[in-house]
Amino acid sequence: MVLAQGLRVGILGATGAVGTEILAILAERSFPVAELRLLASPRSAGQTLSFGETVLPVQAVSEETLKGLDLILASAGASVSRQWLPIAIQGGAIAIDNSSAYRMEPNVPLVVPEVNPEDLKTHQGIIANPNCTTILMTVALWPLHQVRPIRRIVAATYQSASGAGAKAMQELKDQALDILKGQPPRTEVFPYPLAFNLFPHNSPLNDQGYCQEEMKMVNETRKIFHAPELRLTATCVRVPVLRAHSEALNVEFFEPFPLQEARDRLQQAAGVQFVEDWQRNYFPMPLEATGKDPVLVGRLRQDISEPNALELWLCGDQIRKGAALNAVQIAESLIAQGLL
Repeated sequence: MVLAQGLRVGILGATGAVGTEILAILAERSFPVAELRLLASPRSAGQTLSFGETVLPVQAVSEETLKGLDLILASAGASVSRQWLPIAIQGGAIAIDNSSAYRMEPNVPLVVPEVNPEDLKTHQGIIANPNCTTILMTVALWPLHQVRPIRRIVAATYQSASGAGAKAMQELKDQALDILKGQPPRTEVFPYPLAFNLFPHNSPLNDQGYCQEEMKMVNETRKIFHAPELRLTATCVRVPVLRAHSEALNVEFFEPFPLQEARDRLQQAAGVQFVEDWQRNYFPMPLEATGKDPVLVGRLRQDISEPNALELWLCGDQIRKGAALNAVQIAESLIAQGLL
């Protein structure tokens, strides 16, 4: 696809759940695209996807199909990013990578545009998109951290099937049907049945008993906040929800944070939609976060066990703000800062 003006953009991993969402968001937000290339593995080549009213073919990623791009939005896994993104940036492209490949590299900015857009100025060709749980949490906590620095975070996450991709979402649906028919649920993507069940996140465990997903939240938040001493612990859990993650956060400050001041900050915060009605016991829910750009935040309250701590609850669409939207917003910020 070639238009009169704009950027030459490639989407790597275009046929995946995040890749197709990136494609939709580029169209929704009228991103300045002059040429768009949909790139994936050779087995996906030949498929077609829609960009607005235009139907585009999927091409196999190669040195040739990466040539001449200004921007590449990658969501195809760490090994694919390590293989192809250096080639893309050697050809002059800026890469925004949704995988874990480069997140903790010292010379690679890890960016949530509502939090640390100034870090984009230090990029050397690759910009990392944080983990979905980290993005949602930092959007909610940054407005508070700016006023009163956070001392410690205790996080519990309730993570949807979408975090494991489109096949995992389908597996959840299939398992629900199996169980309702009285049949044993089939498992392929997940190690255990997720329908009508939940289990601690199934990423690898370290010697301290923390899984990879939990350590991503710890290390990435410290990097994004430029707070290497920030104390943070997390318990990540897979729950039978299709595509929006939820998080229960206990946030301790160095001094008391007046509840109304915190509520005012969150109600005015970029990327946050404050949702609470105490009369109805109505707070953010993953069903209502699905398909929405903002992180829904609510049930803000004083921790009765610690005068310096607040409790809050959030839900956010894992595929949108937790991945695809954040990547597109990074690209928009690069343009706004004259970096692209």
